[in-house]
Amino acid sequence: MIAPAKIKFLQQPSSSAWVEQAIEHLDTILLDHSHCERKAAGVALNLIFRYPSSAKLVRTLTTVAQEELEHFEQVNQWLERKGIALAPLSAPPYAAELKKQIRRQEPDRLLDSLLVSGLIEARSHERLGLLAEHCPEPELAQFYRGLMVSEARHYGIYWTLATTDFDRATVELRLSELAAIESELLATLHPEPRIHS
Repeated sequence: MIAPAKIKFLQQPSSSAWVEQAIEHLDTILLDHSHCERKAAGVALNLIFRYPSSAKLVRTLTTVAQEELEHFEQVNQWLERKGIALAPLSAPPYAAELKKQIRRQEPDRLLDSLLVSGLIEARSHERLGLLAEHCPEPELAQFYRGLMVSEARHYGIYWTLATTDFDRATVELRLSELAAIESELLATLHPEPRIHS
């Protein structure tokens, strides 16, 4: 049985059903992980393009985007090593539904964008940790263990950026609302194995 998550941002831990599904389909999870790292780099870059006058955001998220692209390359090396071709995968509703929660008017849009990004990174951190713990391939498990540290730093970065521009009470209230939706989205296991399913 999985111990309850003690990860900032997350209201509910991942289910044991997700772990079982992921371990049974490690090749698909690895391919999906490649897509996730590429998308994470794109999210950081999109925020840089949207808020170019925020020097702290630009500087910080430039580093995040670079790290996500490095992870993308590392995951792709694993795919090549295992003979898994890069290919498209259908996306579960997770990220799209979370992004629908982002309000359109500023400054709410910035706050929600940072918190949604932070939630996704926090869930990635948790799930890479679970893969590291349960993966039957020791070398791949070690790879996941190394990446989960970066994911923790990334969700911390999004939290820090949010609390830099907004008062803490506002951030915590909105985070609680979004985290409840995030957990609800994962309450039903997606039929296809994905990092965020």
